[in-house]
Amino acid sequence: MEIRVKKYIRISSGKVWLNGTPAFESAQNGDGQAFLTEVYHWLGTDCRRFFKMDLLSKLGWLASEWLMAGFDPEQPKEDTGIVFFNSCSSLDTDIRFQETIRDREACFPSPAGFVYTLPNIVTGEVAIRHRIHGETNFYVLPRPDSRRMAAILCDTLPAAGLNYLLAGWLEAYGETLDARLMLCGSGDGGLCPLDACNMKNVLLIN
Repeated sequence: MEIRVKKYIRISSGKVWLNGTPAFESAQNGDGQAFLTEVYHWLGTDCRRFFKMDLLSKLGWLASEWLMAGFDPEQPKEDTGIVFFNSCSSLDTDIRFQETIRDREACFPSPAGFVYTLPNIVTGEVAIRHRIHGETNFYVLPRPDSRRMAAILCDTLPAAGLNYLLAGWLEAYGETLDARLMLCGSGDGGLCPLDACNMKNVLLIN
């Protein structure tokens, strides 16, 4: 079974590229939160959950909105899965949560922050949004590795009985926002076969 890249997206440095073509550029030099909120409003979506999410979940959620365009968000998708990768796990949120419990005299732990101290929470947020019922995984790797990532994705899709995967590199830490995601699927069509070489060319992953 051939697996092909159907579409891909890059979000970084205040810009969004879809299939290599510029799709959005921030009108201001704001921080990561401000940029993602700007993208959210530009897309014209309506999801109050978005404003409760951490940076990693917001980034993955917005990237997935572009990739899942054309799919009915209310239609259950048993044949679709999610596989994301990064190197920082949920460290950005971990640090923010740690600040709320560091001082014993002024300890104010936040349940709203604690719930996002797992990197795979973003896969849950995306799955809820698009009613994705297939396999969901989040892998933490030392660095982007196209060969290893392609092998995992090519094993996951047929082994889990899926037709589509939302997949790729998703990093959010401090001022670093880096989404390099794609929608890949079985069968004909799409942009190119899913392999390590094309992941380098499409997602710019080493």
